[in-house]
Amino acid sequence: MTAIQLVLVYFQVMLLLWSFDDPSLIAEAQAMENPGICPGVCGNVSIPYPFGMREGCYHDESLKILCNSSEIPLLSINGTDLVVTDISVGDSTITVNFPIVFANCDGKERNTVFDLEGSPFVFSSDLNNFIASGCDNLALLIQNQSAVGGCMSICDHERSNNYLLSSCSGINCCQTSIPSYLKVYNVTFEGVNDGKGIGVGFGVLFLLIGLWQLYKVFKRRRNERLRERYFKRNGGLLLQEQLSSGEVHVEKVKLFASKELDNATDHYSVNRMLGQGGQGTVYKGMLADGKIIAVKKSKILDEGNLRQFINEVVILSQINHRNVVKLLGCCLETEVPLLVYEFIPNGTLSQLLHSPSDELPFTWDMRLRIATEVAGALSYLHSAASIPIYHRDIKSTNILLDDKYRAKVADFGTSKSVTIDQTHVTTLVQGTFGYLDPEYFQSSKFTDKSDVYSFGVVLVELLTAQKAVSFCRSEDEARSLVTYFLMSIEDNRLSGILDPQVKVQGRKEDIMMVAVLAKSCLSMKGKERPAMKEVAMVLEGIRNSHECQKSPKDFIIPQEIDYDANDFMEVPWDLVSVTADSD
Repeated sequence: MTAIQLVLVYFQVMLLLWSFDDPSLIAEAQAMENPGICPGVCGNVSIPYPFGMREGCYHDESLKILCNSSEIPLLSINGTDLVVTDISVGDSTITVNFPIVFANCDGKERNTVFDLEGSPFVFSSDLNNFIASGCDNLALLIQNQSAVGGCMSICDHERSNNYLLSSCSGINCCQTSIPSYLKVYNVTFEGVNDGKGIGVGFGVLFLLIGLWQLYKVFKRRRNERLRERYFKRNGGLLLQEQLSSGEVHVEKVKLFASKELDNATDHYSVNRMLGQGGQGTVYKGMLADGKIIAVKKSKILDEGNLRQFINEVVILSQINHRNVVKLLGCCLETEVPLLVYEFIPNGTLSQLLHSPSDELPFTWDMRLRIATEVAGALSYLHSAASIPIYHRDIKSTNILLDDKYRAKVADFGTSKSVTIDQTHVTTLVQGTFGYLDPEYFQSSKFTDKSDVYSFGVVLVELLTAQKAVSFCRSEDEARSLVTYFLMSIEDNRLSGILDPQVKVQGRKEDIMMVAVLAKSCLSMKGKERPAMKEVAMVLEGIRNSHECQKSPKDFIIPQEIDYDANDFMEVPWDLVSVTADSD
């Protein structure tokens, strides 16, 4: 067995000096530029301010440089004189020579504590390396009786024992970085002999590797069990039951892995947040293939909300309409379940109405088209889908706008399939104040006419560009937009509440017909409201009449809608014309 002959620790030291950017120091530095007053060189080392060699030439005693008779600059730190080899004020660094620490088999060693406490210096973690030359040794950096760094090397007698080898990777030599902001350290050595010592060293190493692998296996299995538990808790079994029942088109529902969505959303960064709704928070994400998605992170669910979440998956999987947001899949492996939708880039109808942009005027044609698209989507849900569906939370914030500003109805968290909820009776009234059907609020019975009422509120928003509930309106004007709208019709001041762009750009006949349609949708009694199919027909007729430059009466008023055609032309209107004739 060969014992350690010599262990050297070479610490190439660069100290970081805290920045001196005080204007007063800059003025002092300029004053010290005269070499006759303050010499700037010792040997071949420049001594710039705030360092100095004469009294009055340095900023304080900790930055005093002693230039001895051999013209070797020395910096004294806590009683230890260190040879200075370079000073760079621009980089805030000073390079000094530290004594080599060593130990040998005769028991001789030089082991010094290096202490920078009380000085303006720290050891640079970027510019220094801790190098131990020798074999069968463990060299440690100790601070406050705790190891803060170190390395271990083994013997290879065919290689030289030189710490200046370009590769110092653990054979005859080892190296490591030092921790940031280190100010005090001590070096200790532990030697290991060839044979048993190396065997024990490798035994410990293999034991640590084995323990690490066991930890990784344990962690992986734990995460698998946790994902399985979340899957069950989040309704995975309930969804599988729905899938097996044939109610859901399996090929349209993808189960995403939690890690995939975690990476796609940058760990659900607040910078990726698109908005928050009654059912959860929506984040923007990008899959590995570059596809942009929207991930809806639901709130913590109780058993009732759990069925509501699975209900949204079941309902959206059955919908295939260009004006309904498309469900791409879901993830049930997380603490709260996730829904993955197609990404709709241009925000909500509410944002377009209530936060207008000069770059994109919200024209009457756009409003009429969006109203027609939403009405068509609701008509499809009520009567054309494989199973009739009631949305139950129609509002301007749940109407998204794609890249061409086409409407997409979203947020089906409270939706109900008629076959699932035949009586439409709920113990808890759900919806948004300002859009809520008063008949549903009183009876707890939700019908297709409740969606019609909510859509009527959206129509009034499109006409007026005002919010469904606003405390900016006085109590006399009514905080509720529905009440405000109906009062304006009764008081013969409808044009006074219309959005100026609507009055300027829309035909008077078209505007009045939309207003009458909205009034009909907002009837207090559900049976007096038109069906969504009829609402969609009316709006489509208004659009067609506008394009063909004909009267709306030539295209609409189906028999199912109990209107007197003259009602469309006799809505109270206190302006002779709303067409823009001004210069």
